[in-house]
Amino acid sequence: MKRFIFAPLAIGILLFLASPPALAEAPRTVSFIPQWLPQAQFAGYYMAFEKGLYRKNGIDAMILRGGPEYPPSELLARNRVNFTTMFLSTAIQLRDQGLRLVNIGQIVQRSGFILVTRKADAIQSPADLNGRAVGIWPDFRLQPQAFFKKYGLTVRTVPQGASLNLFLRGGVAAASAMWYNEYHTLINSGFNEDELQAFFFYRHGLNFPEDGLYCREETFRRDPELCRRFAFASMEGWQYAFANPEETLDVVMRYVREANIGTNRVHQRWMLDRMNDLILPMGSRTAFGHLDRADYLRVAGELMQNGLIKKIPDYGAFYVDFSRPR
Repeated sequence: MKRFIFAPLAIGILLFLASPPALAEAPRTVSFIPQWLPQAQFAGYYMAFEKGLYRKNGIDAMILRGGPEYPPSELLARNRVNFTTMFLSTAIQLRDQGLRLVNIGQIVQRSGFILVTRKADAIQSPADLNGRAVGIWPDFRLQPQAFFKKYGLTVRTVPQGASLNLFLRGGVAAASAMWYNEYHTLINSGFNEDELQAFFFYRHGLNFPEDGLYCREETFRRDPELCRRFAFASMEGWQYAFANPEETLDVVMRYVREANIGTNRVHQRWMLDRMNDLILPMGSRTAFGHLDRADYLRVAGELMQNGLIKKIPDYGAFYVDFSRPR
């Protein structure tokens, strides 16, 4: 099987089987699409496939290529894929808009979203951002707005694209960045870490967990065991990836080469290490894969206050807890 299928496939909702380890029936085919292009952000799913962890759990998984050309939410809404990943805030909005999706595993526990500034610009505390120009991704305004509101800041927001050129050229005093991606791009651009000031939103009481595993509610209702197995195998894949980083990076680099994506092993190693920090944060008491109710209500509450949802979806209907053994 090819590692990636580069076009959406119509995969029906499939009924499934008995419990592992004794799987009498043939593995059932399911399709999975990450929300973005191949990179170490999704290494756990690649390793679950490569090491046969999906198949061990009775699943013949097809990993489709994500990215802007294949929006996972649209494919899920049209029933063209079985499972996908997306940010918690995005999923809550889609549920409010009528897409009956459910979270079957909150993979990322700690937000990697940050605002980054230069220490040379004398910005070392939130108050120092007052009156400054800040680059904001149009689709990810929620956390920065909550941050500005919390500290009573008045800033000039500037739409930020995919690159950090505006920040590098001094057009904004602060830029939006993911710790596992754009922040490292700045370091590769010539900054030393001690020259940068990073405002981690989670450190300011604004933890908005990002990547979670999602399927349609009808998929879960028809076969909760299939969903449980997929979530379990995916989490096994992440544990294997973190325990075997060099092997995992070999696989990631093979995937990115096949997709013709410009990157390098150094950047992917940084991303894998940071994903470890965000998925299995030290000191966290939250079980791997569990969606904390307080995090959920925090994100949904901000969406509600900003007029992005009309009603907070019920936590018990939105989330299915597979994080603990049965």
